[in-house]
Amino acid sequence: MTLKDVVEKLGLRVMTVKAALDPELTGAYAGDLLSDVMANARPGNLWITMQTHQNVLAVAQIKDLAAIVLVNGRKPDAETLQKADQENVTVLGTDEPAFRISGQLYRLLGEP
Repeated sequence: MTLKDVVEKLGLRVMTVKAALDPELTGAYAGDLLSDVMANARPGNLWITMQTHQNVLAVAQIKDLAAIVLVNGRKPDAETLQKADQENVTVLGTDEPAFRISGQLYRLLGEP
């Protein structure tokens, strides 16, 4: 399933201007501890987090993640979004909590 399919089916907000919605997703990973995501997320995963600072962009790049989904209505500052566009990191948002969006993604994507 492509990132665009997930964005449409779950009603996710696209927060970055240069959002790349064509990648095929390999699964999803939910976590707020950056070292945990670094150790366990897989390339092509959709990362579910509440973290909005610029360090998440570096983790997403290093791990070659498909996109970041910010939960609970969280929004990064303008500088972080600008850097995300510069670094080609797609940032999405939802008002849903991590538990609910994780369950919805599990139904769509199944087990990795």
